[in-house]
Amino acid sequence: MNCLFCAIINGDIPSNKVYEDEKCYAFLDIAPQAPVHCLVVPKAHIGSVDEITSENADVVAHIFTVIPKIAKDLGLVGGYRIVSNIGENGCQSVKHLHFHILGGEKLSDRMA
Repeated sequence: MNCLFCAIINGDIPSNKVYEDEKCYAFLDIAPQAPVHCLVVPKAHIGSVDEITSENADVVAHIFTVIPKIAKDLGLVGGYRIVSNIGENGCQSVKHLHFHILGGEKLSDRMA
């Protein structure tokens, strides 16, 4: 498998890590779309939200327990947005489940 995020998790490609534990890895986006833009990815390769199953849902639940800590550590005290793109029509550019944490300013009311 040739996955960009797996290579980042393995340390083969450098990243600006902001959080890591046994189940997930978080790093700053190289093309930020907000003043703060971080990606949180499971260490286990899951292609997208469409591949979440009862067998791997615990990893996703874990990610959502650490997102508030990551957001706080990044200084996002006034709120933030979580986004996951799925598939071609959802503009998923890397086929590894990931959640964008976006914040650092008042975000647009528009979601698209």
